[in-house]
Amino acid sequence: MPIAILGPTASGKSAVAVAVARRLGGTVINGDPYQAIQGLAIGTGQPDTAEQGGVPHVGYGVLPLSTRPNPAAFGALAREWLSASREPVLVTGSGLYLRGIWDQLSAMPEVDPSLVDRVRRWDMRLGTPVLHRYLAAVDPARASELHPNDRARVQRALALHLATGRAPSDLRSGPETGLPAGWRVLVVTPGREHRRNRVAARVAEQVRAGWPEEAARLVASGHAEDLMALRPLGYAAWMTGGDPRAIQARVTQETQAYAKRQATWFRNQLSEVSTWDPDTEPLGIAFHRLGLA
Repeated sequence: MPIAILGPTASGKSAVAVAVARRLGGTVINGDPYQAIQGLAIGTGQPDTAEQGGVPHVGYGVLPLSTRPNPAAFGALAREWLSASREPVLVTGSGLYLRGIWDQLSAMPEVDPSLVDRVRRWDMRLGTPVLHRYLAAVDPARASELHPNDRARVQRALALHLATGRAPSDLRSGPETGLPAGWRVLVVTPGREHRRNRVAARVAEQVRAGWPEEAARLVASGHAEDLMALRPLGYAAWMTGGDPRAIQARVTQETQAYAKRQATWFRNQLSEVSTWDPDTEPLGIAFHRLGLA
C-alpha cells in the first residue's frame, strides 16, 4: 500500500518521508517535477546524501534541463517509479502534479498557436501581473495557485481559457478526485507563522549552500533559456543580479506566498486526509495517523 507525504515547501515533509521509509524498509519517491531535473539541486531542495539518511531515493535529478514538465507525463513517470519500488513513500508539495500521479487529469485540449501568440503579446504589452488579475476573474482557483509573476503558467492558463471558454481548473481534473483507493496519506501542516519562519530559514540555508552560484553556473553554461522556460521558483530573481540581500528577501517573500497557496490547496482539496504539525506534535503521532504505530 503506497504512502504519500504531502505539504507546502519547507514544511519538513521530506524528513518525514525518510523516517517513514526507514520504518518500512522502503523507498522515497520524488513527486516534484522540478526536483527531478538535473542542475537544480540547491534551489529546488533536492535532498542531499545526509538528508537522504541512507534511505533509497528515486526520481531526483534524473531529467535533463531541456525537460518541460507536464502533469500527465510526469505522473506516468512517477507511477513507474512507484510500481518498481519496494514500500514506496511518495513526497510532493504540488497538488497539480499529485493529480497527475494519481491519474486524475482529463486530457487537455489543443490550443491554437495563434492564441498562444496573442496571450504572449498581451503579456509583453501589459505585464504578467495584469494577466494574472484577468485569470483571477475567469478562474479564481487556478489564479490562487500561481504567483502573479509566473509568466509561463499564467499565459498557458489564459490560452486554455481562450481556446475553450472554460476555467482551466475545470479542464484539468478528471471525474475521480480526492484520495484514491489504497493510499495512506499525511499532509504536513505547520502553523502560519511557523511556515513563514521555516521558509525564511530554508531560503537562507539555500543561499549559504550556493544557490546564487548554482544559478550563475547554469546561465554561464548556456541554460538561461531553459531556466526562463522552466521558471523554477527563485531562479529568475538570482539571474537578474543586484543586491544579494534584496534578492534573498524577494525570493523569501515569493516562496512564502507559494507555500501559502500550497497549504490552501491541500486544506481545500484533501480535507478528509490526516494532518500533522511538525512544530507541535511528535513524530510518533505522524506514524500513528498513517497506521504505522
